[in-house]
Amino acid sequence: MSLVMTSGPALEPVSLAEAKAHLRVDGTAEDALVQSLIVTSRLHIEAALSLALITQSWTYFLDRWPKAGRLVLPLRPIAAISHVRIWKEDGASETLAPSDFLLDGHGMPPRLVAVGDRPLSEPGRPVNGVEVGMTAGFGPAPEDVPATVRHALLLLVAHWYENREPVEIGAGTNAVPTMVSDLLAPYRRRRL
Repeated sequence: MSLVMTSGPALEPVSLAEAKAHLRVDGTAEDALVQSLIVTSRLHIEAALSLALITQSWTYFLDRWPKAGRLVLPLRPIAAISHVRIWKEDGASETLAPSDFLLDGHGMPPRLVAVGDRPLSEPGRPVNGVEVGMTAGFGPAPEDVPATVRHALLLLVAHWYENREPVEIGAGTNAVPTMVSDLLAPYRRRRL
């Protein structure tokens, strides 16, 4: 299984001006640093929680469709499925009709469920035989991202802005502040 970003977010959930105001930074001397901390903080939150904050496109590949007909998607929230393709041995593909599946895009975790009486075709390729194109994210604008997530992102930017020293492997580090983890807790996947 692999997950490939096909189109990244058009903008960040927090602007440079918002981050600089939060940090109480005047001037432009550290704009590049602050902008990189915004991107790094977003990527950290997205990776840690399997989230997409701002609208982005992804393709998910797996070897075969699950036997139960329910495909758990590795990212959330899922706004739409652009295509589901089953790849044949000769390199041709069969694109499933939208009526062949149902999307539960806001579930924990999101799922794609096969519907109907017709069994799904088995892929002919042993690797990456099923391809799912999807649009993920809370929405296209920063205001679409929950306020708690945006605030956690600002706190993470501030933490990394204040703690710039290099880390020696095996030495103690400055852990992510508990406040950031607490704000993000509702978005964490619970495993039973």
